[in-house]
Amino acid sequence: MALEVRDLVVQIGGRTVVDGVSFTLEAGERLGVIGESGSGKSLTMLAVLGLLPDGARATGSIRWERRELLGIDEHALASVRGREIGIVFQEPSTALDPIRTVGNQIAEPLRIHYGLPRREARQHAVRLASSVALPDPGQLVRRYPHQLSGGQRQRVAIAMALAAGPRLLIADEPTTALDVTVQRGVIELFDELVEASGLSLVFVTHDIALLAQMGGDALVMADGRVVERGPVASLVHAPTHPVARELARAALATGWSPAVHA
Repeated sequence: MALEVRDLVVQIGGRTVVDGVSFTLEAGERLGVIGESGSGKSLTMLAVLGLLPDGARATGSIRWERRELLGIDEHALASVRGREIGIVFQEPSTALDPIRTVGNQIAEPLRIHYGLPRREARQHAVRLASSVALPDPGQLVRRYPHQLSGGQRQRVAIAMALAAGPRLLIADEPTTALDVTVQRGVIELFDELVEASGLSLVFVTHDIALLAQMGGDALVMADGRVVERGPVASLVHAPTHPVARELARAALATGWSPAVHA
């Protein structure tokens, strides 16, 4: 078992925001986590990486490759983040430093985790930029975030998350700030990365249409709890919980049709 979360509870200011969440993920598998804003899906993922906000308290168990992560010290967690578990956040503009070139930022995890010299890390950064289908990577790594499009910035963020060679990638609403066409390209990139490298993937979203493109299994969250789980195809074509049905209705209202995923 690559990742095993059992009875996870997260409380903030005495209020329970994640309530008894459990799920497992095998090596090479993909898992969708879907829910409305405030459902607890992102807080669950932040708990996995020990990135909960100040004042939050987590209990239960989070085991990564048989090691308990919940409650271990920050130094031990820092060695897991990036090197073993990578994360791509919702808004790339907040994840990127505006005054550093994107090449330096892609290379940074390699210098932190492996101590690569700057020149060698930069060469790796060019290869990583190419692997996420960024155009003219040799030149692009010399640019700054404001010189790139939103889709390019998100691909830079993905390259950063992959730089240290993690075995699990958590994508937390990674396409929300992008238009529909760019979203499709990013989803296809995640699919290619999983297929090519055997990477495990947790894809967090509020959009059932995006979830339908990912395949694999999924769980639906509401009010901090898992309310439905199963193959993505079942959730797309025959959701049973009212929240899952409402998510499907919201997607249908945009013109999406589940028929294309039959």
